[in-house]
Amino acid sequence: MIRVFLIAASPLARATLQDLLAARGVKVVGSAASIDALNERAPDAEIGVLLVDASGDQSESILADLADSGLASETSIVLLTDRPATRWSFEALRSGVRAILPGDIAPDQLLAALQAANAGLVVLHPADVNAALPATAASVSQPPAELAEPLTRREREVLQMLAAGLGNKEIAARLAISDHTAKFHVASILGKLGAATRTEAVALGIRRGLILL
Repeated sequence: MIRVFLIAASPLARATLQDLLAARGVKVVGSAASIDALNERAPDAEIGVLLVDASGDQSESILADLADSGLASETSIVLLTDRPATRWSFEALRSGVRAILPGDIAPDQLLAALQAANAGLVVLHPADVNAALPATAASVSQPPAELAEPLTRREREVLQMLAAGLGNKEIAARLAISDHTAKFHVASILGKLGAATRTEAVALGIRRGLILL
């Protein structure tokens, strides 16, 4: 079962989303009005997906708050927005967001997107694809430079697990190491690859042939 935490400024929006998800078997583990309030309201158990209502004129500030919080390195983030497809979509993906969806998306499509994000996949609505692809294509056209410091064997193992969508606790369990050590390996990987998020690290790892597909 997917564990979802809701963030929406409007109490009505939070209630509507909670009812919609509960009716489709999604476990809503909590809700808050803002990113800042998440730490106070978050449950003890790990969150599977953070569903954020980024509609209206708050989309820019929400994206900035997400980047500052570092949440994208710990959990999958799905944004609901009424913003038209622009370069903002690509910037959201670079910040670690796993899915960008219109606020009026059909319930079944929302459920499918949450399942995909929970599995570690990136989801884009067709309206956002063209906005995100040009910048992505431009970066892919540049050959990757050599790493100043290569990844260790253990870091390559961890990177492969990041590509599989595993969180720090799952990585720690697989490798029989502490959560702190797993988090340290992830931070080291991001630093060596020059990545801001886990998603970006996986993309760079694929380009460099560090990840087996």
